[in-house]
Amino acid sequence: MPHATSLRRAPVQRRSAERLARILDACADLLDEVGYDDLSTRAVAQRAAVPIGSVYRFFGNKRQMVDALAQRNLERYAERVTQRLSAAGDGGWREAMDAVLDEYLEMKRTAPGFSLVDFGNQIPVGARTEPNHRVADRLTELLSGYLGREPDEELRRVFLIAVETADTLVHLAFRVAPEGDPKIIEEMREMLRAYLARVLD
Repeated sequence: MPHATSLRRAPVQRRSAERLARILDACADLLDEVGYDDLSTRAVAQRAAVPIGSVYRFFGNKRQMVDALAQRNLERYAERVTQRLSAAGDGGWREAMDAVLDEYLEMKRTAPGFSLVDFGNQIPVGARTEPNHRVADRLTELLSGYLGREPDEELRRVFLIAVETADTLVHLAFRVAPEGDPKIIEEMREMLRAYLARVLD
């Protein structure tokens, strides 16, 4: 569920939470079909089979709705990385980096609306902090224990640089090829390993 700060009103009952999930699912599907410029709250309400008032109960406009979708994407991404690392055991930072990168690429290829929104980078959704800072903060929180490191400013800065680098190169890979150019992705993986090794080895 998106952070309550991105919503006009946080859902309290299960039925309300399910309605919010349907709205965000419809928003994601429509982003793939019509893009951000042609997205409308009315179309989202119709696709989600809810009254238009239900959309406005949670969101003042489509920008807030897309920001909530970006936040939900980040939470789902964090869950996927956590599950992957739990299954992998203690594989060190290289295992963690592969999980972080592979799960992002998988969402980029398969999650509805993700190629347009991801964590808020693609569309100016008016987030209070830059999306990559939000991702770096989440990864610092998520991975510090796994890596046996303090979640301090140095680790956060390292993750922010890695996230910014990966963000730029992933977008390049997907501009070159619809599923992400494998050679660019491999070069990016090697670059990140070389950078992280200086700090995490």
